[in-house]
Amino acid sequence: MKIVVAACQVEELIKKSRFIGIISPCRSEAEALGFLNDLHRRYPDASHIVYAYRIQSADGLVCRFHDAGEPSSTAGKPIFQHLEGKQLINLLVAVVRYFGGVKLGAGGLTRAYGNVAKAVIEAADIVDYIEFAEVSLTLDYNQLQPLEYQLKKLDGCILAQDFSDNVRLTVKLPKHHLASLNAFLA
Repeated sequence: MKIVVAACQVEELIKKSRFIGIISPCRSEAEALGFLNDLHRRYPDASHIVYAYRIQSADGLVCRFHDAGEPSSTAGKPIFQHLEGKQLINLLVAVVRYFGGVKLGAGGLTRAYGNVAKAVIEAADIVDYIEFAEVSLTLDYNQLQPLEYQLKKLDGCILAQDFSDNVRLTVKLPKHHLASLNAFLA
């Protein structure tokens, strides 16, 4: 799976209609909905604001798309298919349309929304998604420095530490390095 690093925007003119493709990272469905509300404020006179998002949550993958008044499955679905096909998560892609007076027909709408979504995805900075795990540990003081060194090698970090008779830590590292950390601690 892959994620987008930063928001990005492209614009195309198709048969006098103006299409603005916008991609944005979103860590939660609430963040995606907030971004959509912001788009409605930024483009109050747009004919349609069509979107699709895929967000990885604790309950699994949350997927939604919306045609925003365009004929059924001609707008949101083509955008969603690009997200799904490229295995993108934790993002929202919206296409803002200003109607230019020329009707595109169902096939034309599907191509237009799909192509604008594809263009904005290609323009965005996309990286592999790395799932992280948080682990609580209790160590002796003499184990702290070797653990810090091992965490650096495993792309991990210390989130919290408490010093008393021993050291209690909360560390974060990529899930695929958990076995290496457990082997080091054993």
